[in-house]
Amino acid sequence: MQKYQIAVLPGDGIGPEVVQEGMKVLLKLQDLDTSFTFESTTFEWNSNYYIKHGRMMPNDGLEKLKTYDAVFFGALGDKRVEEHIPVWELIMPIRKQFQQYVNLRPIKQLNGITSPLQNEEPIDFYVFRENAEGEYSNSGGRIYDQTDQAMAIQNTIITKKGVERIATYAFDYARKNEISRVVSATKSNAIIHSMKLWDDVVNEVALDYDGIELDSIYVDALAAYFVNKPHTFEVLVASNLFGDILTDLGAALVGGLGLSPSANLNPERNFPSMFEPIHGSAPDIAGKKIANPIAQIWSAALMLEHFGRDDLAAKIMHAIEAVLVNGEVLTPDLGGNASTSEVGDAIIQELDKQL
Repeated sequence: MQKYQIAVLPGDGIGPEVVQEGMKVLLKLQDLDTSFTFESTTFEWNSNYYIKHGRMMPNDGLEKLKTYDAVFFGALGDKRVEEHIPVWELIMPIRKQFQQYVNLRPIKQLNGITSPLQNEEPIDFYVFRENAEGEYSNSGGRIYDQTDQAMAIQNTIITKKGVERIATYAFDYARKNEISRVVSATKSNAIIHSMKLWDDVVNEVALDYDGIELDSIYVDALAAYFVNKPHTFEVLVASNLFGDILTDLGAALVGGLGLSPSANLNPERNFPSMFEPIHGSAPDIAGKKIANPIAQIWSAALMLEHFGRDDLAAKIMHAIEAVLVNGEVLTPDLGGNASTSEVGDAIIQELDKQL
């Protein structure tokens, strides 16, 4: 029996509140199922740390994290610190240095949740977002600041290897799950260099997958299709920025950011992968104990899947849906008046019933 080592980064705002509930669920699973055991270490690398030390993590922060099997991450953001600093001094170094090039985001309408679209067919698909390069690349700069000649350049970095590996991951998932269509988000009619390379490489990858159709769709049209016919998607592959925007829209269609998890994966497992909700630190409700912990808890389920424990992940999802279907213990974003911890406790009670 393997004991998993988990690094916990609660972060800012509501991050510590929802991470606490995610850890409660994992501890409950460990109590109920003797085949699953883990140790966790909490690292308080957040905006408070930055204010005190002038950096988001210690010089050897990545070396410390590298020894763990996974990183369980909350959220970052504090009005006392410029918004780009937590992103580029903590989140991006982890994603890029640990080669977490797959950002997996489920867009799934859980039982008990009604989409604002009032859609009759269920919404259930995966977005595979390229996570290590693309539009979120620290390449460029500004000159002539504070003058009428001010100029900024932000370069998009698209490489054949980067596109190849995210497209291959998406097509492999489709093949494994007997899905016959992969959609690629593009804008190569206007972004004629980087997106044209994206299209060319995705097309090359698709040639190796007989029986799976590739459908390249412009990202602006995709945004409309997400609203008009979300049930037609099963697998979508997208660049860093396109995937980020589309999945926030997708989250709104299936209950909101409080229900939406993500996994930052290093498929080769040379480095730890990182699991987090897609929402931010929500400073407007931080400390009020009303944040929805379901996205964080669902992220824990994605972590268990990464560990090969699909059985335990399924139990978490069953427990979450049981709470949602019951409808008595919901946070305000879902129309209820329960606290963050009350929702976590309700999910744990459902796990008790199963195990």
